Amino acid sequence: MLVKNQIYEALVTDYTAEGQGVAHIEGCAVFLPNAIAGERVRVRIEKAQKTWASGKIVEILEKSPHRVNRECPVAKLCGGCDFWHMDYAEETRLKAERVKTCLNRIGGQQLETVPILAAPTCYGYRNKAQYPVAVKKGRAFAGFFRAGTHEVVENSRCRILPPEADLVKDKVIDYVNQYRVPVYDETTHTGLLRHIYVRRGAVSGQVLVCLVVNGEKLPKAQELIRRLETVPGFTTLVLSVNTGKGNAVLGDKFITLHGPGYIEDTLCGLTFRLSPRSFYQVNHHQAQRLYETAIAQAGITKQDTVLDLYCGVGTITLAMASAAGKVIGVEVVPQAVEDARDNAKRNGIENAEFFCGDAGQAALQLEREGVRPDVVVVDPPRKGLNADTIEALSRMSPRRIVYVSCDPATLSRDVALLKERGYELKTAQAADLFPRCAHVETVVLLSKGEIDSKNIRVEFSLEDMDMSEFQDGATYPQIKAYVLEHTGLKVSSLYISQVKRKCGLEVGKNYNLPKSEDSRQAPTCPPEKENAIRVALQYFGMI
Repeated sequence: MLVKNQIYEALVTDYTAEGQGVAHIEGCAVFLPNAIAGERVRVRIEKAQKTWASGKIVEILEKSPHRVNRECPVAKLCGGCDFWHMDYAEETRLKAERVKTCLNRIGGQQLETVPILAAPTCYGYRNKAQYPVAVKKGRAFAGFFRAGTHEVVENSRCRILPPEADLVKDKVIDYVNQYRVPVYDETTHTGLLRHIYVRRGAVSGQVLVCLVVNGEKLPKAQELIRRLETVPGFTTLVLSVNTGKGNAVLGDKFITLHGPGYIEDTLCGLTFRLSPRSFYQVNHHQAQRLYETAIAQAGITKQDTVLDLYCGVGTITLAMASAAGKVIGVEVVPQAVEDARDNAKRNGIENAEFFCGDAGQAALQLEREGVRPDVVVVDPPRKGLNADTIEALSRMSPRRIVYVSCDPATLSRDVALLKERGYELKTAQAADLFPRCAHVETVVLLSKGEIDSKNIRVEFSLEDMDMSEFQDGATYPQIKAYVLEHTGLKVSSLYISQVKRKCGLEVGKNYNLPKSEDSRQAPTCPPEKENAIRVALQYFGMI
């Protein structure tokens, strides 16, 4: 076991999913922020467990040719970006490698490479910002959270945001300090202003400002509007009422103080209305390339019905409408569905329908009503598809499934589940929509293989089946793979089941027993492995 605060020499060989470097010292995986594969470094151990540790680089002995000087002065403090210490070529390489590794290890594929759509620029591409607001020495300021904390790091100019976003932030903070608008304190649940949310249309240039507040009124609102009117493109000001104590940024109630309450932008040749809750990709140029790839993979004809689950404001749905006979969009956010219907009208699209509801439940309901889509498009949140959606896709049996994902691990889990249901991965394409950040988008095409049902004989007993594979979330092998990849720990199915039970999750009937029939009592999961399993369950959206 490595010793805390002791300095070791190591070779950085790989990266974690979050972009940290990985080295191995005395058989222990050591995770190092701001490291680059191929570098030989001296590291100080900051946390040590039996099979893994985290450390900090104190000296670079052999520097990678991909290392560059950071252009952002707060890059090592701010939790927003991860890769200002390396050149863009290495960043895109590691992202493509991550997608390939996940699809092979978790998804059961044998891909040699995965191509990636690199971004043309790393600057000013992000069309949405959410600044948490804090107070220091009696002065309000805004910035971004330090990684893993709620400590706000002030940043006068964010390199990945358009200048209008930072200008709005500065105008709001000036107003707050001048009129002594109370800033929200999450420990006491007092104060008013929580977040400054800015969205800018990449083509239209229109700017939406949404202030997240612990209340329903804003003092001296006209004074703020007067300031914001000097921001190029300022179109509307909205209050988002969030009086809850959780970590959610936006509330459920919105009050428009100026303008229409939304902005417009153009994507894939169509005009879209965007409200604060509307999902819209943050990188316009790369989103268009991503959607063009998805549409090309779908192979739609005029005879096809297309079902788009997690449709947001209808970007992919409406972009596919001209090629399809009918398109159906499903989205759980009511405001986004309203925007999607409005977007269909404003673009003169008459063969599109939109439904508000959970993707899995809505898909099952459509299947019960006899809807049999030829092509299904899914673009789920980070936790991936739930069990209902997987079941609905299996029963609908579309010819093709186009899966757009923001998380390679949950994508790969779902690819494995769909593979079990007769779908074969045909293509995989990574796309960098988040330059300088660890996230990566992927679009894959899954196609239904032909099965000769005359020559298949299946014998099974429902009583003996392990139904844990069909539960909402990751399977036991996927949880094991995640824990091993991120911590170096090997965990058993028994330990996973114990932790799942503690978290109130169901487990298969045989997963709570030790392997040996002579064992009177099952071994208890060690604390470090329990913590690692809990992290994996959170990652896969199971808790």
